[in-house]
Amino acid sequence: MTDPAAEALCQELDAAFGRVRHCVEQLIDEQVWWRPRPDQNAFGNLLLHLAGNVRYFVVHGVGGAADIRDRPAEFAARGPAPAKAELLDQLAGAVADATAVLRAAPPEELARVRHLHNADITGYSAAVRSVAHFRGHTQELIHMTRTLLGGAYRFAGQR
Repeated sequence: MTDPAAEALCQELDAAFGRVRHCVEQLIDEQVWWRPRPDQNAFGNLLLHLAGNVRYFVVHGVGGAADIRDRPAEFAARGPAPAKAELLDQLAGAVADATAVLRAAPPEELARVRHLHNADITGYSAAVRSVAHFRGHTQELIHMTRTLLGGAYRFAGQR
């Protein structure tokens, strides 16, 4: 049985990913790599960043998988590749892996302290930090999508 706190985190992560996917599906590949200014991140950078963050804190930090994150590369990418479908697949995979880790982790593993990002934190803390981070960038991505699309933006549930 999944720990109730871990299940709540999974539901929040899934919900946030659903909002991100809703935005990505409204954009064309060129819009995914648009940036308001040269020194700001494109939508694509944030998708790479979210996948890297959730893999680092949850899949690696809680689940014990190898740390494969290349954080500087998340922000260095300039497009047009990867295309939006590939970016979305990468993020979907990271979310699926993270929710699988959280659902499988026993409470004692979630409570165990580990060293991540220069701090000693529990698995619960690592997961909460990652999900909160994901939620914050989700709002940023919604705003970027609305800025790009203006009146053509479709709210969830609209056709």
